[in-house]
Amino acid sequence: MEDSEAVKAALDRGTIVTDLNAKTKDEVFEALAGRLKEQGYIESVDSFLDALHDREKEGATGIGGHVAIPHGRSDTVRKNGIAIAVLHDEIAWESLDDTGAKVVVLFAVGATDEGSQEHLKLLSLLARRLAKADVVSDLLEASDVDDVIAALTK
Repeated sequence: MEDSEAVKAALDRGTIVTDLNAKTKDEVFEALAGRLKEQGYIESVDSFLDALHDREKEGATGIGGHVAIPHGRSDTVRKNGIAIAVLHDEIAWESLDDTGAKVVVLFAVGATDEGSQEHLKLLSLLARRLAKADVVSDLLEASDVDDVIAALTK
């Protein structure tokens, strides 16, 4: 499967939100965890939020360029998934270049070794795309779900 097809297969329209009016990292986490639960990726929002907060304590998940790629690894994850938020306004987020976040690509990872392997493949695919300035620019300007999918699969 070609990389863009693999990325497209991993994206779920139901877990992508644009113009999210969040003011804090916690608000972003709550919104995206809610989407993941609605779409059947996680069983418990609270347990998943705990996993996200635990991971955030380990170090910055902002990769620079106003993009963050947090993840939570937990038994509450039924199937690995990705939730994406394009924020209305940049918010404070610990990052490698000291910028805040305006695009958040959140990974829900199962606690099994298989879940971790699948996560690493997806992370690698998306990280290569998120390293491209034109992809990030398109994401920052995305006004709907189709724009987000187009940016990540071009």
